[in-house]
Amino acid sequence: MGRKEKTKTQNKRQSTIIASIMAIFKENPSKLLNYKQLSRTLGMNSTEEKQMVLAALEELLAQGQLKQVTYGKFRLNLRQSYVTGRLDRQTVAKKTYLIPDDGGEPVFIAERSMGCALNGDHVRVMLYPRRKNRDEEGEVVEVLERAKTEFVGILEVKPNFAFLNVDRKQLMYDMFIPFDKLNGGKDGQKCIGRIVEWTDKTKNPIGEIVDVLGNVGDNTTEMHAILAEFGLPYKYPKEVEAAAEKINVGITSAEIKNRVDMRDVCTFTIDPRDAKDFDDALSVRKLSNGLWEIGVHIADVTHYVKENSIIEKEALSRATSVYLVDRTVPMLPERLSNDICSLRPNEDRLTYSVIFKMDDYAEIKDYQIVRTVIRSNRRFTYEEAQTIIETGEGDYKEEMLKLNELAKLLRVKRFTKGAIAFERTEVRFEIDKNGKPIDIYFREAKESNKLIEEFMLLANQTVATFISKPQKRSKPKTFVYRIHDVPNPDKLANFSEFIRRFGYRLKTTGRNAEVSSSINRLLDEVEGKKEQNLIETLAIRSMAKAVYSTVNIGHYGLAFDYYTHFTSPIRRYPDMMVHRLLTHYLGGGRSVDANEWEALCQHSSEREQLAANAERASIKYKQVEYMSERLGQVYDGVISGVTEWGIYVELNANKCEGMVPIRDLGDDYYIFDEKNYCIIGRHYHKKYQLGDAITVKIARADLIKKQLDLALV
Repeated sequence: MGRKEKTKTQNKRQSTIIASIMAIFKENPSKLLNYKQLSRTLGMNSTEEKQMVLAALEELLAQGQLKQVTYGKFRLNLRQSYVTGRLDRQTVAKKTYLIPDDGGEPVFIAERSMGCALNGDHVRVMLYPRRKNRDEEGEVVEVLERAKTEFVGILEVKPNFAFLNVDRKQLMYDMFIPFDKLNGGKDGQKCIGRIVEWTDKTKNPIGEIVDVLGNVGDNTTEMHAILAEFGLPYKYPKEVEAAAEKINVGITSAEIKNRVDMRDVCTFTIDPRDAKDFDDALSVRKLSNGLWEIGVHIADVTHYVKENSIIEKEALSRATSVYLVDRTVPMLPERLSNDICSLRPNEDRLTYSVIFKMDDYAEIKDYQIVRTVIRSNRRFTYEEAQTIIETGEGDYKEEMLKLNELAKLLRVKRFTKGAIAFERTEVRFEIDKNGKPIDIYFREAKESNKLIEEFMLLANQTVATFISKPQKRSKPKTFVYRIHDVPNPDKLANFSEFIRRFGYRLKTTGRNAEVSSSINRLLDEVEGKKEQNLIETLAIRSMAKAVYSTVNIGHYGLAFDYYTHFTSPIRRYPDMMVHRLLTHYLGGGRSVDANEWEALCQHSSEREQLAANAERASIKYKQVEYMSERLGQVYDGVISGVTEWGIYVELNANKCEGMVPIRDLGDDYYIFDEKNYCIIGRHYHKKYQLGDAITVKIARADLIKKQLDLALV
């Protein structure tokens, strides 16, 4: 054996000894060990082998992995070897990282090193020795706090055992359920199980059934399962509903005296035809000086929902209403959302209002933010309002047409300043009385929708500016903002590179207004083209997510320096927060604690994201259910996503999305090219790329996994 080969063999053996010694110390993290004990345990008894153990100990001591407590006695260096944090699994890359509590660099955790930990858990991780040119890596040694203990699954009851079979994306192991913990659950039913004990990865977690949702395939069962999957409530606590029933709805004369009385001003609401909670109304009248008085009136929820009340605590916990395909899960009890606070026609209602005085060019000459009492004259659906706008005929046509005229001027000004026009087509389902989808249709924003949108945006911007714009020698008060950061430069550059394949150009550098104007031109160019939905989707993905925060950075997408959410307190908790802060500051109150309110903002942002995920899951379920009756049918589509396990295709006819698994592409061995959004055949170089037109047929529809499999035609 040559010298190089001999050295290589020795180094390899030394690495093995180091790994073996570390394994012993990890099994005995608090035990003191010397080289003799380690040699004996490893079966290394010759003088040469003991010297190798000593050399390994010196190496580990130098690395900081071990600590020499007394001469010749070593122990695992706990301080340097362990770190705590939360596990974060990246959906696309399918890799898990620990996000350390101390703000340090993320630590890679391989699947084999997860132990009994799950995504989101707060854990203690033992760090491995740092390897050259590799990410820091570790393994979970203790679960400190579980992010989630309840999981949705299908119950399997046999003569000698019972298991809850959970989606593998949620929980890798089925949950063992003792017979005395079935809680009435029967074989084949969809249930919610809670982990009671799980300390050994080699064994299944032990759990109990906490709720029986019902039979698989039943519409209510499936919708409740989607909510439970995302940790969202699907029942309303009876004690909260009881508290809402006790609220006194009477509006006293004393209360009216403390407000601006606008009951004699022309006022109406415009909402979707199936809406029951009307939380905003518009009023309009011509003033004697020629200006227009436009009132944006918002339900005064915080007048009825008192701080620290049981209703308030439930609203904070939920933080948002959730809109599934076939139902609304309200943030507030229906007694409040659909009755007391809803701005129903011909009923006196208490409101928080922003009242503008503007000229015929939509220039704001003055405004005030006040509590009011209103009486809506008419409830319009968007369709009814649109008919008046298009025909010039109908109830309150002069007022409606004037509002639309002013809204269009406001819109032009907003886009001139750099706002981005994201107007994606919304997929909607026509469902029967059993919740079964019988048709799919698309809802596009028309002028009536944009009319409401512009005045709500104006009110939100005005409230944020009123509280937060710096005054002379005064610090801005703590407030709740709706913020939207500038796009990630790398994502925007990748997006720009991709759309060049379609012949489009995008400016990615320069002033914000220049970049946003370029995005708007792109969105105008793709309108009506087959790639419209794809490019709009990718454009949105290149943007940052809007969130709530007490730290204002402005709203990039709207091109506003100051923006908040004030206009929907029936369905969003941050709007209730804004109403409370407004009342506090208008009454002369001092600035509130920023840390406390930032925590509330973060909670609201997280709940908003969960609600959006649940909404998408319900849409996906209904799409799969709808397509399950169309197996074998052929559709034209466009490749909407490319991954290492398959290509996703969006069908042109109904915007349903399914996947062609790579395993079904039998004509070649395909390799995923992440940078170029495509897969390429190794032998014949056939390429399937994001945005390509493609023809497919419906192969399989799996309602349990919410998965639609397609096959190439």
